Amino acid sequence: MQLSYATYDVFTDTRFAGNPLAVVFDADDLSDAQMQTIAREFNLSETIFVRAPDYAQHEASVRIFTPTKELPFAGHPTIGCAIALAERRHANATADLILVLEERVGPVRCGVKLDPDGASFAEFTAPKLSAPAGADPTPEACAAALGLAAAEIGFGRHTPSLFSAGVPFVMIPVADTGTLGRAKLTSSETSEALGATEVFVYTRAERAADHAFRARMFAPEIGIVEDPATGGAAAAFAGVLARFEDLPDGWHTLPILQGVEMGRPSLIGLEVEIARTGLTGVRIAGKAVKVSEGVLFC
Repeated sequence: MQLSYATYDVFTDTRFAGNPLAVVFDADDLSDAQMQTIAREFNLSETIFVRAPDYAQHEASVRIFTPTKELPFAGHPTIGCAIALAERRHANATADLILVLEERVGPVRCGVKLDPDGASFAEFTAPKLSAPAGADPTPEACAAALGLAAAEIGFGRHTPSLFSAGVPFVMIPVADTGTLGRAKLTSSETSEALGATEVFVYTRAERAADHAFRARMFAPEIGIVEDPATGGAAAAFAGVLARFEDLPDGWHTLPILQGVEMGRPSLIGLEVEIARTGLTGVRIAGKAVKVSEGVLFC
């Protein structure tokens, strides 16, 4: 079996920045075990497999794998795959596109603006609103896990929390960007100590014009030592903002810069809608640029 694939750098307009993604096309005949093996071979934070949709009006059904497990939803594969399919199937489109991807979490509606001379842009509405996903970890447990002092955990009203918009993330606020840069997991086992395998560490941006928060994401238990950009975490982070930020009703644009410490800066567009009832809408946006394409022999 031979399958076409392409790799994209996502949440960036520059090759060799952002978060790399492998997109495998026409993957209907691959078994779960084969998809997991291929994802392990690419060894990127995620690989997405494109299959025929269950509903004809949708663009594709997709499966998302890390090197060690399948995810029901992830942000950077959604952005990258929507752009890859738009460029592959709709390159001559003269207007912006709306594509629906069938993910395990449910259908995800994506808007795509093609740019034949640069990085295309995509935005999707989070298919599930962020909600608490378990007991919040203590500042002391978070400090021990990150090799920091307990006094360096938290800022303003922000304290550690656990939120999910499809995938649970431990959300750990730290005092400033210097502390963020020093954060390092002291163990590869985080689920028992903190409550989830994915650990999102964040702080408020300092004198930045293009982003509101800085972040890092660690998930060594699922094969991701550190992730340059995590759209699923950004979707979950919306719940953090609704809880800890004093946001008035309406839409708010609060981009996140991630991957700086890895040398792969990534800008994740995050928009949240707040009403008296709390969080009512989330959109994730970003650019992506193709890096390579080829044939996969299975």
